Amino acid sequence: MPLWPVYTGTNAPHDGIERLPPPPPWRAFDGGPLLDPPEATADRSAVSPDRVHRAETYRATEDTVQLVNAALYLRRPLLVTGPPGTGKSSLVYAVARELRLGPVLRWNITSRSTLHDGLYSYDPLSRLYAARQQAAHQAAPQETGPEETGPAAPDETGIEHHLRLGPLGTALLPYARPRALLIDEIDKSDLDLPNDLLNVLEEGQYQIPELVRAARLTPDGTARVPADGTGEAVPVVRGQVRCRAFPFVVLTSNGEREFPPAFLRRCVTLRLRRPDDGHLADIVRAHLGEPDAYAQELIGRFLDRTSAGDLATDQLLNAIYLARTSNLDTGSLDRLAEQLMPHLGQSAQSDVF
Repeated sequence: MPLWPVYTGTNAPHDGIERLPPPPPWRAFDGGPLLDPPEATADRSAVSPDRVHRAETYRATEDTVQLVNAALYLRRPLLVTGPPGTGKSSLVYAVARELRLGPVLRWNITSRSTLHDGLYSYDPLSRLYAARQQAAHQAAPQETGPEETGPAAPDETGIEHHLRLGPLGTALLPYARPRALLIDEIDKSDLDLPNDLLNVLEEGQYQIPELVRAARLTPDGTARVPADGTGEAVPVVRGQVRCRAFPFVVLTSNGEREFPPAFLRRCVTLRLRRPDDGHLADIVRAHLGEPDAYAQELIGRFLDRTSAGDLATDQLLNAIYLARTSNLDTGSLDRLAEQLMPHLGQSAQSDVF
């Protein structure tokens, strides 16, 4: 029987993802061969202490829980917008931990990012170097005699040795469970990137032309290519990659630009607002323990200042942490807190509670 919500926001890991109902007919995918998802510890960077802490301490609102589940049920990307410091990028780590989706794949967007960067990379120069090395090794016995040569060098002239899947390309592999992918700060991209993503995210598949050509030279057309994060070699048949379980894709935006309607139509959109006093207290409690009287005072001061400009939650956490560990007097702490919480930008009235 289907389970709603699959993601509960309680931070307690479970296998509820296996009880998702079948996707809508227009979002069904049949990629193969089927792959087992990697263990959460397979990617060392994904289990670094800071990322684990973010996953364990994330506090989801009711709206967040509902829209995460909508994205999971509909097999649609989740576009998360909101002021800086509201936990946009931390959300995907919390969902991946609770639903046991394995290590989070991360694609940090810059103004120079292209769709190709997210799908895969190919290094033709390293392949040329490998071919020259192989040719030199094969020529060596003719010049020195077989008895003077060392063991045969591995043949790394095949194109698969010089390809590597990117975070988006890895997320779209035919895993039995959805992979979690963070596309961070999509609003920093070139104007064309959101449109370029449309077809790949809609179809759940892409092609690697270099492997399509190379497939003609192999009996079954299969190449084993390193995946992003774990580096595990995964099979790609005839250069075609198509997902089986559509990944849980989170795209974050600080609202620095508008996106085309066709892009927005294909996403579930979550707007994170500034936390109120109760939510802030929960966040402080999760990160630093029960807030004392001075921490409660800083929370009130933080909320008062948000009416004049943007502030990030981590600014408040920094101030409370130093108040607990620095042994400064109250006057010094007040001045330090003021310096640690400068406004980041003009306040958006719609975000004020």
